[in-house]
Amino acid sequence: MKLKYLYKILLLLCVIVTSVSCSSSGEAGEDPTLMVSTTEVSFEPDGGTSDISLTTNGTWTVSNPATSWLQINNTSGGSGTATITITSGMNGSQLTRTATITVTSSNGQVRRITVTQTGNLYPSYNLNTIPADASGMSSNAVELAAKIKLGWNIGNTLEAIGGENAWGNPNITKEYVETIKNLGFNAVRLPCSWDQFSNQTTAKIDQVWMDRVKEVVQYCVDNDMYVLLNIHWDGGWLEKNCTPAKKESVNAKQKAFWEQIATAMRDFDEHLMFASANEPEVHDAVEMEVLHSYHQTFVNTVRATGGRNSYRVLVIQGPGTNIERSDELMDMPTDEIEGRMMAEVHYYTPSQFCILFEDVSWGNMAYYWGEGYHSEIEPERNATYGEEDAVDASMALAKTKFVDKGVPVILGEYGVYRRDNAQYVPQDLEAHNNSVDHWIRYVTKQAIANGLIPFWWDTGGAVDRANFTVKDQRTIDAIIASGN
Repeated sequence: MKLKYLYKILLLLCVIVTSVSCSSSGEAGEDPTLMVSTTEVSFEPDGGTSDISLTTNGTWTVSNPATSWLQINNTSGGSGTATITITSGMNGSQLTRTATITVTSSNGQVRRITVTQTGNLYPSYNLNTIPADASGMSSNAVELAAKIKLGWNIGNTLEAIGGENAWGNPNITKEYVETIKNLGFNAVRLPCSWDQFSNQTTAKIDQVWMDRVKEVVQYCVDNDMYVLLNIHWDGGWLEKNCTPAKKESVNAKQKAFWEQIATAMRDFDEHLMFASANEPEVHDAVEMEVLHSYHQTFVNTVRATGGRNSYRVLVIQGPGTNIERSDELMDMPTDEIEGRMMAEVHYYTPSQFCILFEDVSWGNMAYYWGEGYHSEIEPERNATYGEEDAVDASMALAKTKFVDKGVPVILGEYGVYRRDNAQYVPQDLEAHNNSVDHWIRYVTKQAIANGLIPFWWDTGGAVDRANFTVKDQRTIDAIIASGN
């Protein structure tokens, strides 16, 4: 009898031990699990918070080796799902810092989360944030787009490397802006350079240059014209560096420049829009992710300055401002205020007809474009691609990608130019000029029909900037007629 009772006691002890063992590593028969919602967290230099969810079938703990700059609100818990919040303070150094947080479950599973915070390569220039101000900013992006009829680029001037006159144009004057307004344009795009006028160590923009740009913006606003102010090619510090290797340094400069530009221009009403870049060189999803971060920095930085910038319409450039690539790769950045962004694309197709002024290794110039406008005298100079059907397809694509989703599109640059190179004179000059007129009319009309706002690219060829007279009346007539 005693042996029988002893056997029962031993059996009961085995059951208890097994039960305890199962309870420490999940229910009987369960595999040990530990899942975290992300294994990588990144913070900007100013710091922030990030929520991470975890699920496990055991008790868990979190170890934090960087308590000097990272705080975690909850470092232990039981079986089930929980959320931990990681908070980063400001990084006052120029160096990126990294820490690895370890989540350990009693079931034996371990997960590691890498936390990275970039450094402040430049001082902060957002030193005078003011409360949001909606006065004079009532129009959202769609409403503002409806007010803009035809746009004009003052090209090769404020963006010229070497200064406003470096590429052969005189200073922009009130009289010139008035001339453009009187021709029938109610918006101006101001391509602008900043890097050459900044301290290369601190990214501080020269105050004289900032005042000059602000003066030109004022010329336009005083004429009741809408203004699109950008960071143009600017030596290529952003445009040519949409790469993971340059992501941190470019974002730092993007932030420093836009803190200064946005603060200086903050008091202008909705007549002024900001544009993040010009034609960023992006060809694939990896480069697009980097460009997206540059655009997000732009949006966040402008909004953070407050005042009217809290509501200002911001314009986001597609990869290469190419319509097809934008359709394939681009998503708009996030914004704290809804409906205050536009997209931007450009159009110079076919390039051999639009912008090629001499024969080159990859192709020869085309002088004649469009149905009914080809030359029989010089057929080798007829366009062989990019004619009306291509215009239709591209503009419709931009409409589907953006306009139909409530995002207006700026056709920030487009143009075609009459050949004036003495070495390359069209044999059928009348057909050439008619082709140019036809391209202008067709592209302008199709852009407007699909909801795109056209901004003609001019560097002084159509309107004389010194005496304010029209040099190419046919071009002006074709644009204006198509915009009405």
